[in-house]
Order: sequence, then structure tokens, then C-alpha cells
Amino acid sequence: MTDKIDKRDRAAQFRLRLARAMEERQVSQSALARNIGVDRSTVSQLLTGEGARLPNAHVVGSCASALGVSADWLLSLSDRPESAAELLASSLSMTKAPRALVDERIFEWHKEAAGYKVRYVPATLPDMLKSRAVLEWEYAPHLGRTADQAIGASADRLTWMRSAQSDYEIAMPLFEVDSFARATGYYEGLCPKIRLDQIDHLLEVCEQLYPRLRIYLFDAKRLYSAPVTIFGPLLCVFYAGSHYMAFRDRDRIETFTRHFDTLVREADVTARDFPEHLRQLQAAIPA
Repeated sequence: MTDKIDKRDRAAQFRLRLARAMEERQVSQSALARNIGVDRSTVSQLLTGEGARLPNAHVVGSCASALGVSADWLLSLSDRPESAAELLASSLSMTKAPRALVDERIFEWHKEAAGYKVRYVPATLPDMLKSRAVLEWEYAPHLGRTADQAIGASADRLTWMRSAQSDYEIAMPLFEVDSFARATGYYEGLCPKIRLDQIDHLLEVCEQLYPRLRIYLFDAKRLYSAPVTIFGPLLCVFYAGSHYMAFRDRDRIETFTRHFDTLVREADVTARDFPEHLRQLQAAIPA
């Protein structure tokens, strides 16, 4: 709440909100007095007093804690009665991130955001843009004999994600694509043929889906981003290895949307230039 309130009105609002919180939680004046360490007459005065005088910060904080509401709400500084802990719990969720292709939780988030722009900073090349050979090379050591089954089972979901009526903006550090082309770092040991075929696949997908799919490359020496997906105005999800951290409160979503837009705005390789950058990398791979 940002509107200025007269002291007398704020005091009257405090009394109303205190009474409302006590009624909703079925807390009597005597019980509240015991919880906050004051006489019952003090609570009675808080509820029935007149004038512009508000109780001191300790009493307001004690009442808020005892009734499970926020002190800001009691003082009309917020329209949300939930405590800070409750607000955080409702806006943040932790979900396990299995080492698998397009797990159910991710797929549900994509379906929920159908029609919205999805902004994505992947941890590696995006799974939805990888060739089958790259997926097998990457996931077989972790999934064993079930790798082929998992890749096959995920095909329909990946197709849905590519064909859903959502715009996809993907921002990656330059070194990610360069490392892939050169088979260094994470991609060490990946044979030239698989790399060449993957780039052909990327070029084909970009041609088919542009402008609904736009890929940007930024310089990680100037900019940094943790792996994150922003599902329109609905939520943003950080990948932390073993878990996803999902935020649904508007302020955080807007903050990380601005962060992503900075990656796009300051990208060294734009979506229009991305195919040519791929071709240059491809030309340097020995056949």
C-alpha cells in the first residue's frame, strides 16, 4: 500500500485489523494478552481506544507474531495479511530435478505457459534442440539401458514444446556453442560427425521456427546468468543441479525478466546472426 493515510485513520484501521485477525483465528483478548505479555486491559484498549495514537513497535510486532499476520498489514502498510514467511513459502517452491529428459514438472510448466513468451538460459545446449545422437551421448552414461527408452518417450513432449503457441527466446554464453563445436570442456570426446550433424539440426530448427524461436549468444566475461527459465508472467525457475527453485511472485519475475532482457539486448550474436555464427563454427570442424 503506497497511499498516505492520516494518523487517525491509520490508528482506526489498526484497531479494525487487529479485531479481524483475532476473530478469524478465534483468539480471545485474554489469550492474546497472555501471548504478548500484557494485561487484558491493554488489549482492550488496543481494540477500543480512540485518537491517532498507535501502540509501540514491540506491541505491534508481538500482536502480529501471535496472530500469524504481518505487522505491515496491521499498520496498513500492506494489503497482504500474510507474514513474510508465509509470503515466501507461497511464492517459492523447491522441486527435485532428476537427471532425465523433460521431466514431468518441466513439461507441466511449459503447458501452463502455453501462449506466453518463454525466456530460457540453459545449463548446456537446450535439450529440446539437441539431436538424438547428442542426447544418447549425454544421457546414456546416467540412464544406462533406459536411455534409448527415455529419449523415445520424451520425443512427443519435445515436439509439443517446439510446436506450442509460445515464443521462445534462448540466451546462451558464447563459450557454450564454441565449446560444443570444438569438443572441449563439457563436450570433450564428442566425435566430429555428431557435432556436424547437431549443427545441421540446429540450423534446420532455427530456419523452421524463426522468429518464434530466437537464440542469442552473450559474452560471459561481461555478463553472467545462472540457468533460468521465465514462463511469461507466471513464474521463473532456476536450475540448481539437484533441484529447481520456482518463484511465482510478480516482483521477482519482473526482476529476472529484466535480467534476461539485458542478456538479449547486449548479446554479441543476435538471433539473426546466430545461423551464420553456427556455419562459421561448423566450417572449422574436421569432417
